[in-house]
Amino acid sequence: MRLLALSSLCLCALAATAAESTVKVTELSPHLLLLATSTGNVIASVGPDGALLIGTPSAASTPEINRILEAKTKSAVRYLVIWPEDLAHSQGDAGWGKLGAFVAMQEKALERLGGHVMGTSRPLPPELQKLNVDRPRVAFSEVITFDLNDDAIHVVHQRSGYSDADAIAHFHRDNLVYLGEVFPGDGYPLLDPAQGAKLDGLLNALNSWSGGAFRIVPVYGSVASGADLKQFHDMIAAVRDRIQQSIDAHKTESEILAQHPTADFDSRWGHGRVTPDEFVREIYAALTQK
Repeated sequence: MRLLALSSLCLCALAATAAESTVKVTELSPHLLLLATSTGNVIASVGPDGALLIGTPSAASTPEINRILEAKTKSAVRYLVIWPEDLAHSQGDAGWGKLGAFVAMQEKALERLGGHVMGTSRPLPPELQKLNVDRPRVAFSEVITFDLNDDAIHVVHQRSGYSDADAIAHFHRDNLVYLGEVFPGDGYPLLDPAQGAKLDGLLNALNSWSGGAFRIVPVYGSVASGADLKQFHDMIAAVRDRIQQSIDAHKTESEILAQHPTADFDSRWGHGRVTPDEFVREIYAALTQK
């Protein structure tokens, strides 16, 4: 009876731990982890030089990720580069600054969070204050490079796509690439005009990394291939061309929506954060903006 009681307690403890877990861990290589959080994937380079995190971590995931990193590296050094995301759902630095991490963001994205990049002075957005997090305190303009854990990791600012703060991260040793919201992974892309989105820039970024032997980490979901990225690019280009033809035929936005130009793609791409109709409106706005 005592053994049974102890077993029940152990099972309850395991269940509670699982319920509290906010991070799903996938080992991409002995020195690279994919950490899935509620706000998106995070790539972690781990090794003797410490840890580098790339992506959009949630504030809730920070304690758990920190424990995971402590089990993977003896070094206490932590670097984090955060990608632009929907401002209404931003997690700021996700609490890593308070842990002593070096946290950076592309300067245009940081400015939108109230950063003093251009000499402005704005308070931390109320949403971030409620989360008890800060904004990143380091900004980069075009390139930031890490020589870390026997790898060269380049973070390079791109032409405006999802936003004007888009960047790519290239982990050279594993030929692994992260594009942020340019490749969301859960469905149709978001083009955010409030953050300087450009359709041509989004397509150009996707095309640059399509095909080949690249492994692509999306914002959500599992690792994809260059071929997957090409299919995503070609889908957007096809919908763009259909909508452009309708615009040239003097169709209104409502008439174009009624034509369902995404119909043959909806089964694969139409179940994410951006609905088919929202995607059509995005493309229409991008093609008709002055």
